[in-house]
Amino acid sequence: MFKRILVPTDGSTHSRKAAKAAIAYAKKARAELTAYHAVRTAQPYLGGEGALIDSPVIAIIEAAARERGEKYVKEIAKAARAARVPCATYVTRAATPYQGILAAARRKKCDAIFIASHGSGAGASLLLGSVTQRVLAHSKVPVIVLR
Repeated sequence: MFKRILVPTDGSTHSRKAAKAAIAYAKKARAELTAYHAVRTAQPYLGGEGALIDSPVIAIIEAAARERGEKYVKEIAKAARAARVPCATYVTRAATPYQGILAAARRKKCDAIFIASHGSGAGASLLLGSVTQRVLAHSKVPVIVLR
């Protein structure tokens, strides 16, 4: 049985369902959760023309993304507390979400990752999400994919 579970979230309906399943599992297994969100590092350029964005604007973009991420992980922590499941929250900057997820699992010593099959990106309902695919391909711990 898993005892330390990472639950990545992008705030989508699918990631909320995955979190709900992780909470139910954790309650039965007496496991603890870490709700996680990766704030994508903002790039200093726009589009193919290479227009630069000023550093203060990047800071504003990343602060807004961090605020959304904090909201998402707090929602999971609140649901976990209601189910009497221990849940920490963790939000970090990452070049890509999948790299952030894998780093968070290592840092928090998680022995499993419960992740949605896809998030809120374009074509989300058609294919396994690219973040989930990459987590599956590179994770050193079991990954439970939830629909």
